[in-house]
Amino acid sequence: MDTQRLILFVVFSFSLLMLWENWQKHDQPSATVSTTTQAATTGVAPVPTLDQQHAAPTPTAVAPGLVNGARAVVTTDVLRAEIDANGGDLRSLALTRYQDAVDKKKTLQLLEQMPGHEYVAQSGLIGAGLPTHKTLFQLTPGNYTLAPGQDKLQVPLSWTDPVTGVRVTKTYTFHRDSYVIDVGYQIANPGKLALPVYAYFQLLRDGKAPEGESHFIHTYTGPALYTEQSKFKKVDFKQIDKGEQNYPRYANDGWIGMVQHHFVSAWLPKNGPKREFYTKPAGDGLYSAGVIMPEGNVQPGASLRFSTPLYAGPQVQKTLTALAPGLDYVVDYGWLTPIAAPIFWTLQKIHQFVGNWGWSIVILTILIKLMFFPLSAKSYKSMAQMRGLAPRLQRLKEQYGDDRQKLHQAMMDLYKTEKINPLGGCLPVVVQIPVFIALYWTLLGSVEMRQAPFVLWIHDLSAPDPYYVLPIIMGITMLIQTRLNPTPPDPIQAKVMMIMPVAFSIFFFFFPAGLVLYWLVNNLISISQQWYITHRVEAAKTGHGKH
Repeated sequence: MDTQRLILFVVFSFSLLMLWENWQKHDQPSATVSTTTQAATTGVAPVPTLDQQHAAPTPTAVAPGLVNGARAVVTTDVLRAEIDANGGDLRSLALTRYQDAVDKKKTLQLLEQMPGHEYVAQSGLIGAGLPTHKTLFQLTPGNYTLAPGQDKLQVPLSWTDPVTGVRVTKTYTFHRDSYVIDVGYQIANPGKLALPVYAYFQLLRDGKAPEGESHFIHTYTGPALYTEQSKFKKVDFKQIDKGEQNYPRYANDGWIGMVQHHFVSAWLPKNGPKREFYTKPAGDGLYSAGVIMPEGNVQPGASLRFSTPLYAGPQVQKTLTALAPGLDYVVDYGWLTPIAAPIFWTLQKIHQFVGNWGWSIVILTILIKLMFFPLSAKSYKSMAQMRGLAPRLQRLKEQYGDDRQKLHQAMMDLYKTEKINPLGGCLPVVVQIPVFIALYWTLLGSVEMRQAPFVLWIHDLSAPDPYYVLPIIMGITMLIQTRLNPTPPDPIQAKVMMIMPVAFSIFFFFFPAGLVLYWLVNNLISISQQWYITHRVEAAKTGHGKH
């Protein structure tokens, strides 16, 4: 394999990566109508499902299984939430510091309940006559606002069993500068018998990917969970439809959530109590993923308190790492995590000094190119030597015509005479491919790039360049690189090498600006390094000829 073929191989491999990403997105299952339900068993009471409808006074149906009631609208410094009295669900959650991917004038809506799209957080109790996510709570509707100087804000909901007198208070606690929402229960038992209590916490959503995702880049949308036993597991919607389970059903630790590009919502119960995880179709194209927690017994005349946090916000790795073991794995770098993780760590450290993610990418690219310069120099030297042989190789091709065997032998003799290894430029390039792909996933998966400005017209490194300036300049740099490389003796191959920069530029029209910026800077440095090495090789050859 000569250097030209290696370059074609790299380009072909990258194109396959893009096609694979696009195929995954196309093959991702759409929301399907299903009425299948799955009860939790083996000693644990079943989780109430959407078909178990509690009576509610003249509710307004907005979707099968979900009804609207009185609402509490909560506003903090980082989010705006809506809590519904029906079930005490968290029906809406807007992240006010982030913009919608499609309409930049709108706030990003993580949880929402609207025609065609549903994504809500629910919880309830399992036990004789205890309230579920179908129960109507008493709620004081209106606006709840976190005041200046106030660190937390609470929204209580209450329910009383008219037969047993059991009183349940469900309380949402919001915190300043935090996407963690504590969902707590207080259960008072006025009866004469102990009341065993299990609690379940689940996320309900349809199987649709968020709007605004690029058609050229696939990112995962769906349930995920983590336990120390099995580590991080994705459970996509297709697996749920098929009833496949690749995760431990019971564990003494772990969390469960819903993941999408740049954002996650996850229930984070404390470690210790044995819990049961579940994922299932919930009917009408919806899916639920949750956890059942044993909370103990409420003795007669006593009360019981417990709380489970819900994180619903951006995938900021430092924040996720501090919240729960394995939560940072939702920023998924795949099998290249051992390389991608230190790359992002370095990028963060650079950002602490320069304060701009765009310039951080530039500096990181320079550091990576410097680190690989010894390998790159060997590659460029081999390419420069091959470039010097290009006229002689062309003459050999003309001399031997279609006699491939003689042409190949003559080329090998020429390489041996000139002491050139035609494979000398291959290994250095191959070694760098995993680093490039890891950096690709790092920049793609980092929410820190979202809405991060660079210079002038680049206001969001996670979105494509609105004026296509970076992709066009990148295409020009690829043309320059092609000129610096040895011309292939095969005319068809030479034409492919000239067309490739144009084709790649079109691909990059749809790529996030941060990725294009990396590639552009990488190309500029590569051109400088290659020109320098080529100039030295040609100068040395000319000097040798004068002697």
